Amino acid sequence: MADGGGEPSLREAAGMNTALERNIRAISEREAESEKNASLQDRIADRITRFTGSMTFVYLHLSGFGFWIAANLGWIPGVSQWDPTFVVLAMIASVEAIFLSTFVLISQNRMAAVADRRANLNLQITLLIEHELTKMGALMIRMADRQGVPAAEDPETKEVENEVAPEVVYDALKDSEG
Repeated sequence: MADGGGEPSLREAAGMNTALERNIRAISEREAESEKNASLQDRIADRITRFTGSMTFVYLHLSGFGFWIAANLGWIPGVSQWDPTFVVLAMIASVEAIFLSTFVLISQNRMAAVADRRANLNLQITLLIEHELTKMGALMIRMADRQGVPAAEDPETKEVENEVAPEVVYDALKDSEG
């Protein structure tokens, strides 16, 4: 099935099914909506963080600090020294580091919140899958019993019928850590 132009769709080319394509689109739309609804402060912090994490930022600092250092060491003829002890340069670099680390932390907090939402979504879907598989397993065991399949009497197979209580698993994991 092509998209009308003879070329296969992205879904067909990647071998994705319709549900997977829908899920990808839904998640992408949610992420775009989240970006659009981000506060002005968050968008500014993200842009600054993105820029400061670029090679352009590194090159600008190399040239700016390099010029400052070279000029104040007297290596550039015709340019008089204005900060021979580099105290002003150190102060500027310190203040810049304070602000940049704050912007990075703001962006990391936002990214952590997104990661937490994704982890929660993943947990909810996993719990739903576990519940549905438990129900299907119980149904299959009942069908196997009716057909007289001996594997249905296996104690390990019978465990499939038991619902997993997430809070019990959470507590067991927490206990094993401490």
